[in-house]
Amino acid sequence: MRINKTEIMKKLQDLINKTKCSVSIDINNHRDYYETIEQHIESDDRQDISNDVWVKMIELDTCVRLQVYPNTPIGFYVIHHYDLEMAIDIALSED
Repeated sequence: MRINKTEIMKKLQDLINKTKCSVSIDINNHRDYYETIEQHIESDDRQDISNDVWVKMIELDTCVRLQVYPNTPIGFYVIHHYDLEMAIDIALSED
């Protein structure tokens, strides 16, 4: 599978433009702590991850964490995924 970097960067720029405050991306942060994905992601955060995405994250040992402050520096939401472009697509679909 070939990744279209130009398309991902365009989507990321669209997300940045849509967001009044910050956008943060962490990829495979669990590895910095010598942890598995299961050890690294708190059980409260797992509630927002669909089972199929969770299984794929573990299978690939890949964790994309996208944190978006859409309107104020106080309110934010987090998307966990195994695919950066899919995570950005989800964030772009949020209101």
